[in-house]
Amino acid sequence: MAQKKERRSGEDRRKKRPATSDKGKSVGRRESDILDAVAPITPEFSTPKANQTRRNRIYEVMEIGGKEDLASKIFDIVLIALITLNVLAVILESVKSIHEGWEIYFQAFDTFSVLVFTVELGLRIWTIIENPDPSYQHPVWGRLKYLCTPMAIIDIIAILPFYLGFIVSLDLRFMRVLRLLRVFKLTRYSSAMSIMLTVLKQEARAFGAALFVLLLLMIFAASMIFLCEHEAQPEVFSNIPNAMWWAVITLTTVGFGDAYPITPMGKFFGAAISVIGIGMVALPAGILASAFSEQLHIRREKYRDSVADALADGILTHEEAEQLKKIQEDLGISVEEARNILHHSVQGGLHFYAYCPHCGKSLQKDRKKHG
Repeated sequence: MAQKKERRSGEDRRKKRPATSDKGKSVGRRESDILDAVAPITPEFSTPKANQTRRNRIYEVMEIGGKEDLASKIFDIVLIALITLNVLAVILESVKSIHEGWEIYFQAFDTFSVLVFTVELGLRIWTIIENPDPSYQHPVWGRLKYLCTPMAIIDIIAILPFYLGFIVSLDLRFMRVLRLLRVFKLTRYSSAMSIMLTVLKQEARAFGAALFVLLLLMIFAASMIFLCEHEAQPEVFSNIPNAMWWAVITLTTVGFGDAYPITPMGKFFGAAISVIGIGMVALPAGILASAFSEQLHIRREKYRDSVADALADGILTHEEAEQLKKIQEDLGISVEEARNILHHSVQGGLHFYAYCPHCGKSLQKDRKKHG
């Protein structure tokens, strides 16, 4: 009776879902159905939603950036290509022979790029109130808040040199450096850069401590080498600030050779500082590598928890599949990694997907035969 009641409750729960909506329907109980619904190897492009406002659609294309949205994918590719070409143009423009022969084309391309970036920024400001976050939905304060975000500031800096040229006279080299900052616009489209920024933010204290120790060691090294070498080389180690140059290149194990100790005591101290410098350079690198690996693990665990929550009731709906796709893209999880997590979730903890809860028939039989 208990099994019959449990089976009946499951049937009643499924019947309560509206039949006209595909979102509430199950994607299927076979593992292959779940994998293809959540992390398809060759995703099909989706169509815009019905009764969707133009502003909401533009926001969806620009901000959400779904891989299954053809318009969004084209938009991202075009902007990434334009940003890359801008950086390449700034680099080539610094070559005098190339700049003199192609100056008109460089200027025309820069004007076109600024026009595109300006329209992009304007559209982002206009559509930001479509953000699900309530703090952005006010027509005035929401847009002002967006203008204070790091990505909006990067977008402003990307077009600022062009408009500053009409107001004040700027050095051409300074203009090129500012235009080169457009490369930071790529952080919006790179999950690796997003992870890196998160790591730097989370490990700010650890990096600060490492830099503080490095600063103390640099001051100590400069002071000691000044005491050891000042009398022998008064021109090279004339004071402690000048000796700091030697301390920096020695601690970072660069050693340009323009300043080096010649006294026995100075050589001994220089060798000791060089050995210590190897460890000091490795310390921030170790912190960064460890934090980066931990952040990747955290993102995998978040996705694994989301998969477990979606499959907890034994039914994966189309709506839950779409949510898992969105979470996968936001966390920067690859399709192969997502399919691997889904496979282990289905095979490991969710045994009821292997057999039908009603008749007990194997749901994996067909897949095993084909495999």
